[in-house]
Amino acid sequence: MSRLSPALADTPTPVHPERRLAQPVGAGVVTALVGFTSSFAVVLSGLTAVGATSAQAASGLLALCLTQAIGMMLLSYRYRLPITLAWSTPGAALLASTGAVAGGWAAAVGAFAITGVLIVITGLWQWLGNLVAAIPVEIAQAMLAGVLLPLCLAPVKAAQVSPAVVVPVIVVWLALQRFAKRWAVIAAFATAAIGAGISIALQHKHLDLAAMRPSLELTVPHWSWQAVIGIAIPLYIVTMASQNIPGTAVMKSFDYQIPWRAAMSVTGVGTVVGAAAGGHAINLAAISAALSAAPAAHPDPKRRWIAAFTTGAAYLILALGSAALVTLVATAPKGTLETVAGLALLATLAAAIAGALKSEQHREAGIITFLIAASGVGFLGIGAAFWALVVGLVVRKVLAHRHDA
Repeated sequence: MSRLSPALADTPTPVHPERRLAQPVGAGVVTALVGFTSSFAVVLSGLTAVGATSAQAASGLLALCLTQAIGMMLLSYRYRLPITLAWSTPGAALLASTGAVAGGWAAAVGAFAITGVLIVITGLWQWLGNLVAAIPVEIAQAMLAGVLLPLCLAPVKAAQVSPAVVVPVIVVWLALQRFAKRWAVIAAFATAAIGAGISIALQHKHLDLAAMRPSLELTVPHWSWQAVIGIAIPLYIVTMASQNIPGTAVMKSFDYQIPWRAAMSVTGVGTVVGAAAGGHAINLAAISAALSAAPAAHPDPKRRWIAAFTTGAAYLILALGSAALVTLVATAPKGTLETVAGLALLATLAAAIAGALKSEQHREAGIITFLIAASGVGFLGIGAAFWALVVGLVVRKVLAHRHDA
């Protein structure tokens, strides 16, 4: 059942009995907390931007927690590998930059479902996966950087609107970047929650307790060609290029071989199932994958699957608080959610810009792609991300001939 490399399989590491369970369980809990708190704000921003109400955004967050939890528990137990899943954070950032499309929220839900179908097909049809992998790195990274830029500017704008809440959040984030980088976004979120709570109390606002109960708000999908081209295709490309492919590489760095077809089938089906409830996409974890796959999760590589399984179980518990978080955010001072989301994406933005401009030969194509995506200007009802990708590829092709001449 295990697809562990022969080198790992032949060299088991002695483990003290008391560490057999506590260590991977602890690593799994940390993985879930880091994954959830560091990017849930991005998810809420993205879902709201494409037309979700507060209840529908809460439902989407709940659906994502449930589908990825079940998916990683199934995969980790079946293959005895530390396979962790996550929601598509770059995909959520894409939604935030895309905004409303023709057909509204129902059309966005339809696009989510199509994204899931494309992910399933990728697992079954190698050609489609190869096509995505063939997209030049600088173009894919430039599109992602352009999508992320407006979100990462949010803390600067919010500091002017709600300085009493936003400035402490930024200060705490900066301090933790210096002393405990892994916990910087979590500490920023905690500071934002405390600041929001104080602000709500001082203004005598009342939280809607009924809205804090987790529930699924189902939406009948509407099929819109603008949403398919403007949301589904870019969401699929970003999810594959920024999550699934890097996630596979991270696992390989720890000598684990991802069961590709099974992983794409589970995440694709999970995306389709969660779409009607507002979940935009789930995928292989990339950055957080190392938390469960590294030696810190367990000295014995064959026992680290417990960490991934625990991560899934922890997400089931975190799902219960999704509606309460949305209610708190909706009542918090303006800019609070955007600040946490922007800070969480700074490292991703920096990496994307570096990747987009790394190749001197194709730097013009990268910067043009970046600017079009960052502009947020769409045509024919299709968002800027799609046009950025198309124009970037065309410019790259044209200028490549210039360099060859």
